[in-house]
Amino acid sequence: MTFFRLTSALFFGLLLLLHGTAQANITEADPELRSRLIEAIRESTSFNDRFAAEVWLMDMSKRLERRIPDPLERLELLRTVHREATRSKLTPELVLAVIQVESAFDRWAISTAGAQGLMQIMPFWLKEIGHPDDNLFHLQTNLRMGCTILRFYLDKEKGNLTRALARYNGSLHIKPNRYANKVFRALRRNWFVR
Repeated sequence: MTFFRLTSALFFGLLLLLHGTAQANITEADPELRSRLIEAIRESTSFNDRFAAEVWLMDMSKRLERRIPDPLERLELLRTVHREATRSKLTPELVLAVIQVESAFDRWAISTAGAQGLMQIMPFWLKEIGHPDDNLFHLQTNLRMGCTILRFYLDKEKGNLTRALARYNGSLHIKPNRYANKVFRALRRNWFVR
């Protein structure tokens, strides 16, 4: 695991050198969001009802099979998505749609701005919350932070999911509906609950 973290850190460092600092356009982190992320790191929840968990996991696993062929990896992702979405009071299906749009389920994805992992989290957040050595390619870390950030924006926008998604994507003042429509389309086509 140590070798993996070192390799990831070296790779990301090289990427930053090649593309410039990803945080150059970031001014100051929102203190309220910072405190929510710190609290999210401390919390942990899971399925409450075993039968409902099995039904949901089987259904979503079938839908995710072509994107993630390995059944163990798929199950780990789905359990973690469900746990982190539920903890943040988001629907797990919405989180799956965001992941589809953000990274196409590539847990090693890095954007041109430097955002990392499934939910494309900016690395500056790790330093902001006092966890500079955490790894955004780690499944639970990435999902916990992504779900917490999305929930924060949903609260900030008083339940307006379109605006919250635009904030999440950084497109609120550009074309707020474009990103939200991609997520809604992914949700309708692939992750709706039958």
